[in-house]
Amino acid sequence: MFYVLSGTARFLCDGEELVAGPGSFVLLPVGLPHTFVVGSEEPLRCLQITTPSGFEEFAADAGSPASELRLPDPGPFDPAALGHVAARHHVEILGPPPNTT
Repeated sequence: MFYVLSGTARFLCDGEELVAGPGSFVLLPVGLPHTFVVGSEEPLRCLQITTPSGFEEFAADAGSPASELRLPDPGPFDPAALGHVAARHHVEILGPPPNTT
C-alpha cells in the first residue's frame, strides 16, 4: 500500500495503470505482478505499508546503510546481486516496467 505525500508515480498492477499524485492511496495486492515508475518532476515521497511482514528484510538486504542523514543520490545497481537477494527472500523480479526502456 502506498499513500503519496508528494511527487507522482505510475503504478501498474495486473494490467491496470494508475497515475498517482499527492493524496492518492494505491493498493498493490500480494500475489499479483506489480511495479511503479517515479515521475520525473520531483522525488516521490510516500508512506509504504507492506503486509505480510518480511519485505523490509529484502529491502535491508538489497540496500546498504545510509552514510548521511539525507536521501542518497541515484546510482547504478548490480542486477545479478539484486537477483540473488530476491531469490533468498522469495521475491520474483519480472523485469523493467513496461514503456521505460
